[in-house]
Amino acid sequence: MSDIEIILKRAVHEVHPGSILNLGIGLPTQLLDYLPDDLDVMIHSENGVLGAWKQAPREEMSASLIDAAGAYISTVKGCSFFDSAVSFAMIRRSKIDLTMIGAFEVDQEGNLANWKIPGKFSPGIGGAMELAQKTPRIVVLSTHCDKHGKPKILTKCRLPVTAYHCVSRIITDKAVLDVTPDGLLVTEMAAGMTPESLQAITEAPLIFAADTLDLTEEVKLS
Repeated sequence: MSDIEIILKRAVHEVHPGSILNLGIGLPTQLLDYLPDDLDVMIHSENGVLGAWKQAPREEMSASLIDAAGAYISTVKGCSFFDSAVSFAMIRRSKIDLTMIGAFEVDQEGNLANWKIPGKFSPGIGGAMELAQKTPRIVVLSTHCDKHGKPKILTKCRLPVTAYHCVSRIITDKAVLDVTPDGLLVTEMAAGMTPESLQAITEAPLIFAADTLDLTEEVKLS
């Protein structure tokens, strides 16, 4: 199983029936492929869709039916369409129950950096800033380290911050960590990881729950 599959299969457990969910561009949007077809959930997209669903079959794709990332989507029964003003009013009034979002960096205080790497092109911060500030629960989906093997979970974010003190939980290929007033609490670890080996690839100091679960076993339940 790939690292990405581990993250996405674990993330399925965060989605509760009857909720409104926003999936950030990149890794989080891939979660749609792992959600049960009969799950009672409404996917919100900033460009004006409530009830977005998995990518439409090629023969049914419509150029006028896309999500915020530009992907051709299908919709669920009861979906609705509206303009950007209404879409962002929903966000600003905290009508979104859960946002899953990617990260370049996230730190022990729950600060998030996910929109800009200095010196590299960025199309802009988009809806990430408002989603991160106004959604009651933010879950970060990210590999534990970057492509160079450097930790992405830091003591303090170094890249431009998207929003401060916004992250509730971090799900990586190595662990599940909750942001608490005392620091980052590890509640699940992947098979083969020990507190020492996980700390070695994490810059921020970690606290380990007394009953830490096996992340790999949780993934198998998906």
